[in-house]
Amino acid sequence: MLEDNQKNTIIRAAVSEDVPLILEFIRALAVYEREPDAVTATEADLLRDGFGAEPYFHCLIAERDGRAAGFAFYFFNYSTWTGRPGLYLEDLFVNPEFRGMGIGKALLARVAAIAVEKNCPRLQWEVLDWNTSAVDFYASLGAGFLDEWRNVRMTGEALAKLAAMDVFKEQD
Repeated sequence: MLEDNQKNTIIRAAVSEDVPLILEFIRALAVYEREPDAVTATEADLLRDGFGAEPYFHCLIAERDGRAAGFAFYFFNYSTWTGRPGLYLEDLFVNPEFRGMGIGKALLARVAAIAVEKNCPRLQWEVLDWNTSAVDFYASLGAGFLDEWRNVRMTGEALAKLAAMDVFKEQD
């Protein structure tokens, strides 16, 4: 039986009509993470990439008393070492007015259940080091931190330059 603070909360798969809401959550998360101008995704991008024949991502929506409360945005990857798929949680966000109600835990638990259902032995995500409330929350659930690993990202001009390299081109 659900506790009183959870019985009016549902977690559901996002549908294409949720695209404007998903983008709102993404923008709110960017503000929380101190990068309000970093979001360039559009509704058209999300619709194209998440709701077509071969979606690149999946999304869960949490609703409390019929109001949008938060979301979990994830996709599948693959581990060459385990020879099995994994699930990568790109974003987990709960609107401030809904925090402390178990919604973040419910979203994360549903993502974990999906990983188990899909036979993924690994669920992975990143957290900013200054976000101590999230770090503490994840640690309380038994998550491990891979401090010896460095995140690597290539974008823009550097990505284009590398992609254009013909490394096997004959040198004069």
